[in-house]
Amino acid sequence: MAPAQGQFSDQTDGADSKDSEEGGSVPPAFRSAVDALHSARLRPELEVESTRPPKRLAPYAYALEAAVVDGEDDLADGRLVLLHDPAGHDAWQGTFRLVTLVRAELEPEMASDPLLPEVCWSWLTGALEARGLSYGEAGGTVTRAGSHYFGALGARRPATQIEIRASWTPREGRGGVPDTAAHLMAWGDLLCQIAGLPPSGPTDAAVVTLPQRRGPQVS
Repeated sequence: MAPAQGQFSDQTDGADSKDSEEGGSVPPAFRSAVDALHSARLRPELEVESTRPPKRLAPYAYALEAAVVDGEDDLADGRLVLLHDPAGHDAWQGTFRLVTLVRAELEPEMASDPLLPEVCWSWLTGALEARGLSYGEAGGTVTRAGSHYFGALGARRPATQIEIRASWTPREGRGGVPDTAAHLMAWGDLLCQIAGLPPSGPTDAAVVTLPQRRGPQVS
């Protein structure tokens, strides 16, 4: 990633909509929600840029990707997609939906923790709640996968990756627009937490954090 840290790069391919393809107008609520994303104040360790969103998930979509960077190392990365259906969606219980994928490599001492999936899911909900955000219909998966290397790659240490796939409905505020900037900041908090960075402000003593990683290790 090449964008400036803690802010968006100047990309224009992050939005996709039926109307834009047909020369029509974008709903004001969706435009406002996307504009708000660009006003979010993010931690300097985050590199964020817009990217092309998936098609056919909703009439309107906007996507961004981010990485937590420490020097030359990417400690964690993820993708966040904002979906909008002006007609509403029964499964969402609203007109907006946020969908995410977050992943990071784990230190060996954390990889074997049987409670790790529950802890990782609590990081997502905790990040939203710490920002005072109202949301609903949250669901997702936490996957832990291990890799062992053989042959020409046999010198590499075994690695374990954690992956969170989730979606939730941000509650809409004035004008039917959710506070997407605050949701993005909460998502950035999640990325930094799964990367093992210390919190940027006061945190609950009960919150568990990963040890800070040092980048890929080869023995």
